[in-house]
Parts: sequence; structure tokens; C-alpha cells
Amino acid sequence: MSLKVYNTLTGKKEEFVPIKPGEVKIYTCGVTVYDVNHVGHGRSLIVFDVIRRYLRYLGYNVYFVRNFTDVDDKIINRAKNECLPFTVIADRYIKEYFQDAENFRIEPADVEPRVTTHIPDIIDFIQRLIDKGYAYEVEGDVYFSVRKFKEYGKLSKRSVDELIAGARVEPGEKKKDPLDFALWKASKAGEPAWDSPWGKGRPGWHTECCAMIFKHLGETIDIHGGGLDLTFPHHENELAQAEALSDKPFARYWIHNGLVTVNGQKMSKSLGNYITLKEIYSKYDPDVLRLLVLSVHYRSPLDFSWEKMEETKKAYERLKGAVDEYEVLKKLPENPDFEDHLYDAIAKAEQGFYAAMSDDFNTPEALASLFTLVREMNILRDKAVKSGGISKKALESYKEASDVLHSIGKEIFGLFDSLQPCIEVEEIKVEKAEEKIDTELVEALIDVRNKARKEKQFEIADYIRDKLSQLGIVIEDTPVGTKWKKK
Repeated sequence: MSLKVYNTLTGKKEEFVPIKPGEVKIYTCGVTVYDVNHVGHGRSLIVFDVIRRYLRYLGYNVYFVRNFTDVDDKIINRAKNECLPFTVIADRYIKEYFQDAENFRIEPADVEPRVTTHIPDIIDFIQRLIDKGYAYEVEGDVYFSVRKFKEYGKLSKRSVDELIAGARVEPGEKKKDPLDFALWKASKAGEPAWDSPWGKGRPGWHTECCAMIFKHLGETIDIHGGGLDLTFPHHENELAQAEALSDKPFARYWIHNGLVTVNGQKMSKSLGNYITLKEIYSKYDPDVLRLLVLSVHYRSPLDFSWEKMEETKKAYERLKGAVDEYEVLKKLPENPDFEDHLYDAIAKAEQGFYAAMSDDFNTPEALASLFTLVREMNILRDKAVKSGGISKKALESYKEASDVLHSIGKEIFGLFDSLQPCIEVEEIKVEKAEEKIDTELVEALIDVRNKARKEKQFEIADYIRDKLSQLGIVIEDTPVGTKWKKK
């Protein structure tokens, strides 16, 4: 079953074919760290976490990069208001981000670069654009010449003529054309600044991501993702710079998640209608928000309300309950005359799930398949309880159904972190040393884990990873194989 992905660039679903067989490089725009994260940020994090997990399930070696914008007007203004260095503000909210990500079980990216640690890369990127004739310097500012990139507007489907009508030069700007955008901004009094060939200054927002992508992923990547509101101007400007410099496609597939709204209005800090992620997990299991996000197709708007959270909480409890109740059923007396089983329902649910996920990550349809299986599990459970017993075949089928729900829910949807699978895995016992690590044993366990992942036995793979983590061993899956290090 081939994977189909909706590509914003072409405006249609396309078969997913990575640049390099078996490997997928993904970049998503991270947060600007000047305040706490809200549900809108959470949706994007969850969407791309699930996309990454599903690609990995399909057997791809996924290399994932998500950045931090840690110098920006909003950060600088907050720092001034609190009489603190901008680095203190950035560090504070990066710490908040990691706490939120951990609580919502967002897997860490393989690389999470900061803008401020990539200033030399950004300067080099801008200089190469100047050398190629796509950028120019005016009194310490550097601008990109939009009209020189003939395909400008192809991502957002906007023509240059259309853009001219709304373009204007802001006070203090020295650009030659209202359409041009800043790659480097000359320093102002009291603002952070770095030395450059054009004088002290700091990078423009649109060029930062390009430089970090080129450094960590190369000139062409498989997937560039982010929220729908980033399509223009941010992603359009990224694409223009990158392709002007490399003369290559920047990203094969552009994936944008829909916005979170409240009463039809975009959730945003500027409107003051946002719900923080911290507020969510102070009231609900983080899985409830995950399930709410997954109940709507990633490209559609998600209108948030507390009423929907309550409805989703009940749905989550049904899903979780179906996994848990194997422990109840196995205590029933054996009844050989009980003829029902779930094998046909399991096969149908799995087929429906993977068909939906392979159709542009259609999580609502995928969830519908799982809940159909839950309904069949509940019917079997009720019959067994009413009859006062259950056959061995029926019990085994319920166990398999429970394992399927747990495996899919945990490995692909990121749910059920606190639950244990029904699959009986032989206990892996490793002697914990205070200082010395048994390298051969660790590498042997990693080999077993890699084999389990290849065979899609993700419960076993996660079990080994978690046990090694308890011993202070961190595993990192990279494009060149699995690496490990001591915490």
C-alpha cells in the first residue's frame, strides 16, 4: 500500500517517494521562544510527531530537525520589559517547551538547533546570495531581490502583481523594492548583534531556517512542515532563497497543518484567546488533547472548546478501557462452548487503519477503524460476562485485539504511555554498574531492538529502549544507524 501525501506546492495528493530510498529528511519550523506554548503550538507538534512515527513504522529511517527561534523582536521586547538579557528569556521558554513536549510525549527531534548558535552559517548563506546576485546590502541591511527569483509565489499561489498591491516600505527600511525582504538587519541600540561583513546586526526570520536546513539536512529535503499560517510569507521566502542559491528543489513535499480556532477565530497570543498546554495537562491526561487533535484531519481547522475536551475524554476512556479489560476477562472461568472471537474484526480494523493513514495521514478515519474494533471487543466482553465464562480462542482473540490497540496507539499515535502491552515479553535483566557500562551487552541489546523494529515488534523495541534508558543509556536512531551514549 503506497503512501499518498498532500503537497501544498502542487495542491494535490502525490505518492510519497523519498529522495533516498529508505530515508526521510524532515524539517519543521519550531517555536519562537518568548512565551509559553498554547494549543495551536501543541497541534503542530502532535501532527508532525505522528507523521514521523508513521513514516518510521513504514520502515523509513527518519531524520527529523525542528528549530528554536531564540532571537526575535518579540523576545527582545519581552527582555526589555523584564529588564533581563534576551538569552535568559529564550532559555526560560526553551525549558518550558521541553517540559510541554515531555508531558505530551512529543519525541525529541534528532537535532533541535537554535538560531543564535548558527550565526556563522546564516552569514555565509547570505553572502552566497549576494555573490550570486539575489541579495544586496544597503547601509548594513541586506535584502533579498524577490523579482529576480522568477518562480516567487509558487508555494502560496500568489503572483508578484498581486503582491505589489499590498506591498509597502516600512519606516526606516531602505530596500529597493517593496516586495524585497530582510536577510540581515543592522543593529539598533540595546539590541543583540553579531559581527558580519555588513556591520553589526542580526538575521532576518526567513533566512534562519534555510541556513539551518542546509547545514543539517542538505540543499533538498523530503518534507518541510509547519502551520498553515507559515505558508506565506515565511515558507514562500524560505523556498525563494534556497532555490535561488542551490538551483535545486528545496523540499519535495510541503505539509501544512490547519490552525486551531476558538469560536472560529485563530488561537493566538495577540488575540488573547489562547489556552496554554500547561493548562491542558493540569486538567486532563495529555492523551486527551492528542486524541482531540487526531480526531480532525491535520489539514482542517480544529475549533477548540472545553466541551470537546470532555467528549474526547470519554472517547479516550473507551479506548483505554478496551485495552485494560483483558485483565478482567482472563479471570473468567473457561467456557469451551463460547464461540465468538475477534480475529475477523482485528484484520478489518488493521486494514482500515493503515489504509486511512496511508491516505495523507487521515487520522480521523484511522481512529474510526480502531473504535469499530473497540465496539466489537465490548460486545464480546459483555457476552462473556453475561454467560459467566469465555473460551480460550475468544480470550486469545481479545488479547490480540488489545495488543493491536495498544501497539498502534502507543507506537503511531503516541498514546498509552503509562499502559503495558498484553504481550508477554521475557524480562531483560541487566546488572546496573555504578560507573562501568558493559558495551558488548548494550550493543547486543541494540541489535535485538533493531531486529524487533524491522519486524514491526515495536513493543519489544520500546521495552529494550526503556530498560536501557533506566540504566542511563540514550539511544539515537540516525540515518547512518543506531547510536548510543551514556546520559
